[in-house]
Amino acid sequence: MNAPNVTPTREQIDQTKRSIDGYIQSLDRNPERREGAYPYYLFHEPGKPIRGTVMMFHGFSAKPHQMWRLADYLFQNGFNVYQCVIAGHVLINPAKNWCQVDLKPPYADPLKAKIGRDPILQDFFRNFANSPNAARPGFLQQVALMARLVAIEPRLLDIIKAIESPDDPDFDEYFTSSHLGYLSEAQTRLEELQAMPGAIYTVGLSVGGAVALGLAASRPDRVRRVVAYAPLLKVHGKERRQYVNLAGPLDISESGWDPNLRFPVGALTAVDRFGSSVVMSDSSVRSLQNIPTFMVLTENEDAADIETNKAFYLDISGDEGRNAFYLYPLKDQVPHPMVDPTEVSQNMSNHFWQSLYQETFRFLTQGRANIGNMSSLGQAQDIPTVPNVS
Repeated sequence: MNAPNVTPTREQIDQTKRSIDGYIQSLDRNPERREGAYPYYLFHEPGKPIRGTVMMFHGFSAKPHQMWRLADYLFQNGFNVYQCVIAGHVLINPAKNWCQVDLKPPYADPLKAKIGRDPILQDFFRNFANSPNAARPGFLQQVALMARLVAIEPRLLDIIKAIESPDDPDFDEYFTSSHLGYLSEAQTRLEELQAMPGAIYTVGLSVGGAVALGLAASRPDRVRRVVAYAPLLKVHGKERRQYVNLAGPLDISESGWDPNLRFPVGALTAVDRFGSSVVMSDSSVRSLQNIPTFMVLTENEDAADIETNKAFYLDISGDEGRNAFYLYPLKDQVPHPMVDPTEVSQNMSNHFWQSLYQETFRFLTQGRANIGNMSSLGQAQDIPTVPNVS
């Protein structure tokens, strides 16, 4: 069933703007604010009917502007839009401000001392730090690092078992974690929309996709539908995930979409923890079984684990047919992330972005998706068309 259009009053819009503007003003006063990473909103004028409000959540290490084309398309076709920032990403200094998982000092300090005395690891870290184009260690480097870490500290294998299971009772014994910040931050942003009438929808990419799902699961009374692009519920690949969990305690940093901003590996550990222990928890799955959800992935995935997403989709889907799922095949060369046509990843771009936008709109408004249109380089005629790149 489609949600009826609503017509916000001037007072409702002004109250919502004041709430969001207060948050933005607090960022202006923060010396660690990250330029170009501010949230923003697109609201229609008072007295104009709207289809509801879409909360959008960008990917890890990116900024809200990552999905500006989609935001504009939804706004031009009747939605209000709030482009949010995922937890901490509006600030620089990721080691301090971003969600992170780390070993507690009684375990981390002896390990770091051993690493500091190990000439092989010290030589690697020195070479890696001096490599100007090293966004992150390569696959074989990651495997070699894991082997060396276990060699100098065998009990790491026992410690890591506590993080590989989302409900291991020893997790709090070994680790400190702020991964719940992804959910609490999104819930705070949702509260800023309290005065805005009508349905709320969540749309997210990668980590933002996990946040969109987690927020909906926590507030089924407020969120009507979810669209999640390649939600990062678990880090892609067994070896990569093991490396993220093992290297989290170390002073290793990587870079992502912002090459000038490096983050600790423990920030990725928090991402994995949020997906596995919050979004995929039994309570979240039960909640999402009652919220129509559209999940989109690609076989050219290098960040979000595909099999995890497939299993999760089955868990939240019943026999009612309220959900939709699409996996871009390898031959379409659609990368992660998959939203902006000008964004290049793995030397690939999404040439099917216009049909993706159309089916996102269809699902938000109708609760269904025309999967056949997802593989079209053209556009469906029964849905508002998406402007070409100018």
